[in-house]
Amino acid sequence: MRVPLSWLREYVDVAEDVTPDDVFAALVSVGFEEEELIGFDISGPVVVGQVLSFEEEPQSNGKTIRWCQVDVGPLPVAEPVEATGTDHDVRGIVCGASNFAVGDKVVVTLPGAVLPGPFPIAARKTYGHVSDGMIASARELGLGDEHNGILILSELGIDAPVGTDAIALLGLDDVAVDINVTPDRGYAFSLRGVAREYAHATGATFRDPADRDFAELQPGTGFTAVVDDTAPIRGNVGATEFVTRVVRGVDPSRPTPPWMIARLTLAGMRSLGVLIDITNYVMLELGNPVHGYDLDKLDGGIVVRRATPGETMVTLDGQQRTLSGEDLLITDASGPIGLAGVMGGGTTEMSCTTRNVLIEAATFDPITIARTARRHKLPSEASKRFERGVDPLIPFAAARRVADLMVSLAGGTLTEEGGALFAEVQIEGIDLPAGFVQGLIGVDYADEEVVGALETIGAEITAVDGGWQVIPPTWRPDLTDKWTLAEEVARIHGLDRIPSVLPTPPSGRGLTELQQGRRRVANALAAAGLVETPAFPFTTQEQNDLHGSATGGTLPGVRLTNPLDGQTPYLRRSLVPGLLQTAHRNIARGLVDLALFEIGVVFLPEPGAVYGTDEVPPLGVRPSDETLAALNASIPPQARHVAALFSGHVTPRQPGRAAEEYGLSEALDAVRVIADAAGVAIDVVQGSRAALHPGRTGVLQVREAATPATGSGAGTIEVGYVGELHPQVAADADLPGRAVVLELDLDLVLSLAGERVVAASLSPYPAATQDVSLVVAANVPAGELGAALREGAGALLESIRLVDDYRGEGVPAGSKSLTFALRFRADDRTLTAAEASEAKLAGVAVAAERFGAAIRD
Repeated sequence: MRVPLSWLREYVDVAEDVTPDDVFAALVSVGFEEEELIGFDISGPVVVGQVLSFEEEPQSNGKTIRWCQVDVGPLPVAEPVEATGTDHDVRGIVCGASNFAVGDKVVVTLPGAVLPGPFPIAARKTYGHVSDGMIASARELGLGDEHNGILILSELGIDAPVGTDAIALLGLDDVAVDINVTPDRGYAFSLRGVAREYAHATGATFRDPADRDFAELQPGTGFTAVVDDTAPIRGNVGATEFVTRVVRGVDPSRPTPPWMIARLTLAGMRSLGVLIDITNYVMLELGNPVHGYDLDKLDGGIVVRRATPGETMVTLDGQQRTLSGEDLLITDASGPIGLAGVMGGGTTEMSCTTRNVLIEAATFDPITIARTARRHKLPSEASKRFERGVDPLIPFAAARRVADLMVSLAGGTLTEEGGALFAEVQIEGIDLPAGFVQGLIGVDYADEEVVGALETIGAEITAVDGGWQVIPPTWRPDLTDKWTLAEEVARIHGLDRIPSVLPTPPSGRGLTELQQGRRRVANALAAAGLVETPAFPFTTQEQNDLHGSATGGTLPGVRLTNPLDGQTPYLRRSLVPGLLQTAHRNIARGLVDLALFEIGVVFLPEPGAVYGTDEVPPLGVRPSDETLAALNASIPPQARHVAALFSGHVTPRQPGRAAEEYGLSEALDAVRVIADAAGVAIDVVQGSRAALHPGRTGVLQVREAATPATGSGAGTIEVGYVGELHPQVAADADLPGRAVVLELDLDLVLSLAGERVVAASLSPYPAATQDVSLVVAANVPAGELGAALREGAGALLESIRLVDDYRGEGVPAGSKSLTFALRFRADDRTLTAAEASEAKLAGVAVAAERFGAAIRD
């Protein structure tokens, strides 16, 4: 909300020495947020000038300019000038406009002035003359968009002496403070509301612009509207008040006074003619949107009703809109003439031919207005106020205020014609127990402070047993319970009185084991050099099928009824499609060396299950356990996965060293990082997936822990996969070169880790290292051979690592030689070479039994 300070001063005492920063500080103290200071950004000398003469001079570019002699006021020393014979300062100015005549008074910006932009003014040579200033248009002064001609002061009703300061004359010295108004405080979308809040903050005297004798607010008779709402939303009738007044004989050609133009401009609204400017001015002043109809274009009386589904109307922006049965309409005998509370219709709008005006000020149902504005993507200044709730007592004052301004500024006559439809305003009282505010806020307020704060905001207080009954003011629909009243007390007396006390967390709270595990994994991957890139959880059915299963077959998916992007209407079953899109965007922007990861939810619907529900619980009431169970049952199973993608170079080309591409080794390193952070041991075995390269795909498994009943593990559990993308899949994703991906069910991995990860103890004894080269059939997976060696070697084997895969001379055809580096260590002694060799040979024996492995000579 932009608040011009000159306007604010009309309703609350603001001292002359108060700066905009002081106003900001006062409004921030009562809960608003400071945005920015807005002004016209103009500095003088800018004066009233009078055109004495001009000569039209055609130019070679086809343009005709005027070489003008302009009187800009008395000279500093009142002595005749020989060249002109006058004691006035006459300037020669080049002007490209042609909408003025000799004798017109205009706004002249002299050298040294600065216009919005900034646009400094200086004497300069142009079109063969030295132009000693500039005659300004409305747009150049920041007063509107009109730029076809210069600003003629007589058209604004101004006849000021030559040389008068035009900045003050036009209100260009005013500034506005811009504050952010939270959605629950719609009353502050008005000068009336902001002035009241400034008075609360400073103790200054507030003058309510709506405080008028109710008798003079009565609209008369003859134009009473009818509300025929046959389908109210949630039982709330669409319009509870509808006030009309008639002003006849208006002159729409009269100029809007400059003070009003300046205030509207600072408030963020364009000047659109005196009649529309008046309705906008009163909306900003009182907070109640007001609409004016050309009375001569109305066909019969006004009926407020719901739209018929499929009905159409043309709004003021020229758009034809197809209406919903929930839309509330203003209609006459010809049909819809306005979307109630949102925008008027084009058939009855005020124009340059309007002579008689029907003024409408109403109170509409906030939910109805909010839904209509969103449905038609038509946010407006009116809907912004109605959907937050306006003061139900203000329409009478707003209609009369518009009528008075149309009389004084547009030359109209206020008649006794009009009408009023209104309901008695009843606000339910709120019980506020004594001591409740103090206990909730943590400040020891005296009872007088509690009562005083609530009376300050306009509430009616009645003492009852054990506390008070509070009736909130009509302009505060957000005050609905004792908690909101307590917040008001804290706000009025200053939030700085609330002590800063660090609460003691209750024992046993904090992150769950799963949450801690997810954070460890995310932090470990980031520390390993990967970048986390969360993506939208939306994809296509084809991507779900390709990446969601090993075979690439059709999988059940959850399709959204109203997706953000119609091309990706399904919830993802895998994180890989999102990583592919992220990689594509980065590569397209020149970032080609990528190591990305994401931890996120995937959606795994069961085959044949139906998800979603049309049953939406009402707001403001806690759903029953049965309702919550039904809502949970309507949601597909959601597992949290972790996935990573590598593409490009792990090390760039350097002097003496070639570039090294990302490959399976980096992906396997990332798997080990995840395993260490989760506290599990992950094995890699040969596998296959439709989206991955044949022969370069691994299945990730976790061995189950031994159980007391069996004394041994029950086998392995598949937790994910790793591998190089199939070249066609990489090409379809527009990825150059090869890319490597991995994906694990993180929730499953963490559940297999048990409740606590125990760090292994470090042995103080030295290690014994040996290598072993085994010849096996070429189709034997290295991982399975290494697992056999580890099993046979027993507890003394600390680590095993594949260091060579040889196939060539000296190795039989169809076979390969795999070399493993072994490290042995005991916890209680230094191993001898014989003990290490014995453990190695025990491992070889198991490998020979399972795979026919033989030690290579």
